[in-house]
Amino acid sequence: MKVAVLTDIHDNATNLKSVLQKAKEARVEAIIFLGDFCSPPIFRILAETKLPLYFIFGNVDGEQMQIAKEAAKMEHVKFERDFMKIELDGKKIAICHRPEFAEGLAATGKYDAVFHGHTHVPRVEKVGKTLLANPGEVIGSVSGVSFGIYDTKSNSFELVKLM
Repeated sequence: MKVAVLTDIHDNATNLKSVLQKAKEARVEAIIFLGDFCSPPIFRILAETKLPLYFIFGNVDGEQMQIAKEAAKMEHVKFERDFMKIELDGKKIAICHRPEFAEGLAATGKYDAVFHGHTHVPRVEKVGKTLLANPGEVIGSVSGVSFGIYDTKSNSFELVKLM
């Protein structure tokens, strides 16, 4: 299964639509979002894909109550505040926004993959047997527009740079 992993949109709908088009071309079957939509309209763009969507909030997400109310009504959307455990294709995945928390989760060895955002800088490494990755940023303010494609079969992460 291919899963799009993205973070730090910061209300950039144009870049988000470009990322989602690339993800569609790659035939992803789900989306993991690591925080910082910033506002409900950005959440709605992600939810409109109708793909299974797993997300947590970041440090600059406004109107979290509104987003949570909308998300709770959607069967294809699952969310938590700061941290979520997901199992896809038998792979144990942890998601959070901040790297310090992600590094600790990866160090436990309990997960096949741990994903985080916040820094806006792409990162792909192994901590023991655990894949630790940050897909960069959708906003494109620090390191350019990027996202990741996680392959559950191979437990691998491909960084996709748009600009």
